[in-house]
Parts: sequence; structure tokens; C-alpha cells
Amino acid sequence: MAFRTKTAAALFAGLACTLASAQAPAGFPQRPIRIVVPFPAGGTADSIPRIVAEKLSARWGQPVIIDNRPGAGGNIGAEAAFHAEPDGYTLLASPPGPLAVNASLYRKLGYDVSKFVPVSLLATMPNILSVRTTMPAASVKELIAAATREPGKVSYASQGNGTTSHLSASLFQLLTHTSLLHVPYKGTAPALSDLVGGQVDMMFDNVSSSLGQYKAGRIKVLAVATAKRLPYMPEVPTMEEAGVKNFRTGTWVALVAPPNTPPEIAAAISKAVAEVIRMPEVQKRFADLGGDAAQGTQPELAAFLADESARWKDVIQRANVTVDN
Repeated sequence: MAFRTKTAAALFAGLACTLASAQAPAGFPQRPIRIVVPFPAGGTADSIPRIVAEKLSARWGQPVIIDNRPGAGGNIGAEAAFHAEPDGYTLLASPPGPLAVNASLYRKLGYDVSKFVPVSLLATMPNILSVRTTMPAASVKELIAAATREPGKVSYASQGNGTTSHLSASLFQLLTHTSLLHVPYKGTAPALSDLVGGQVDMMFDNVSSSLGQYKAGRIKVLAVATAKRLPYMPEVPTMEEAGVKNFRTGTWVALVAPPNTPPEIAAAISKAVAEVIRMPEVQKRFADLGGDAAQGTQPELAAFLADESARWKDVIQRANVTVDN
């Protein structure tokens, strides 16, 4: 997934403000910085910020601590970061949920996503469509045919209601005019485990989580949701090649700051993060996780978040997705 700079919605328009010089106040940071991750330790949403935190800590000479605050689809951690002191010492590193999805899913949130201050997109990870090894379908076309023959019988696992895996499957159904059975889980690990075990038929997941299982022959990958084939699985076609047009989904991790964080502090952090992301070692570690290091400015991140928010809002409304289904 590449940076898209067109403003697709006004949600984050106020964030793309005129930025001050990237020179932070003298001596910043003078104490440890906390990065709130609104999901449990161990997943890609946690690993990517940890890599960045490690390099920032070495650069600044101050600890950069990951504070995992999981729960409520990421809302608990996002709310904690939103209400933190806006001094640059608390940040939020989040995948799409809290920053681009939840505002369209939940009736009430304890934070206003439009008021977060953009810092940097860290990494993007493409999605893949996987099926159990015993699934008769050997292609996306055959999978669609099976789902068409028996509506509601082909089951798909997701990381939970409202996650990108759930929304990707909702988009797939809209584009292919099929009806699938949703089986939500509490996270990637149990969902992928049941796919490997054959308890569910298919799953949309980011490649970093599923690549090992694919290489071990425990799942079949029918397509990648990218514009081009992935270099580490060139034998797998894109969704476009497989006959499903306009289907590109993935996940990402972005870094934002609490509302009213001084522009000069946010800009300085953004500059430091950009330099960390350009490090070959960091890019390799991201690649090992199936991620692509992101590049872009704060206004580009604001536009990217607006675009993602508008895109997923459209899917949520058209597919009538709620946190209860």
C-alpha cells in the first residue's frame, strides 16, 4: 500500500497545518518517552513500533518505552494517548482500527480521532487471501464459484469485528456478490490457528502473520491484495489478476501525538522517525516482518489517514458492518 496524498475526506483536514521548524526545544527529550500501542505484545502492530523505539532511544539517549494498552478494538489505548499531556512524551502507534475505522463503527468514542497530531507512517503490510489446505478451491475464481453455489456456507476467520481482516472480507463480498459466514476471533493467532486446523475455510490477513504458515505448506494463498505480485511469493497472483478488480487492502502502523502537541515538537519527532526508518537495518527488519518502511511528511500522513477513513467508512456503510456482526 503506497502513500496516497489526495484528501478523500475532511476528517483529518485540520491536522495538515503549517508546520514549524523541526528544531525541538533545547534538550528534548529530557525524560523517557512512552509509545502507547493499543494491542497486545507480539503482533506486527507491536513489533514495528518496538523497532522504531529501540533506534529512537539510542538516538536520543533516553528510554522510549512501549506501553501496551489492548482492548475494545484499540479504543482503550487510543483514549489513553488522546488524554495524555501534549508535550511530546506520550505518542500513539496504531494500526488502522483506532485511526481510520472505529469512528465509523462505534456510536461513541472516548477520543476524537480528527484531533490527533500526525507524526509519521511507520510501515505498511499487504493483505493476502488464504484458504485451508483441504479447501477444494485452488483459485479465487473457484472460491467465488463455491461461495455462489452455497451462500453463507463458506466461512472466513477474522481478527475480530471491525478489523481490517473483517472489512477486507466485507469488501470481497461486495465486489464478488457473494455471502460468506463470518467467524470472528480475538486476534490473529487463534484465527490463523483455526485456518491451519481446517476449522474455517478462508481468511484475509496481513502477509507478515501468514507467510510462515504458507511457506510451511499449512495454508494455501490464492491471491495478494496488492497492485503487483510480491517478490517473496511471485507465484501468487494479485486479486486483479485473479479477476477481482479494485481490491487492494492491507494494514499499516502510524504514529500520532495527543491533541495540541506543539507543532515544533511533533515536527522534530517526525524528522527523527524518518531518519530511523531510512536506516537499512530498520528496513530489513521491517521486511522480515512482511512490512514496507513508509516515507512521507506529516501533511501526507494526514491525507493518508483521511483517505483510509473515507474508504473504510464506505465499506462499513455499504456492507452494513457493525461491531456486533
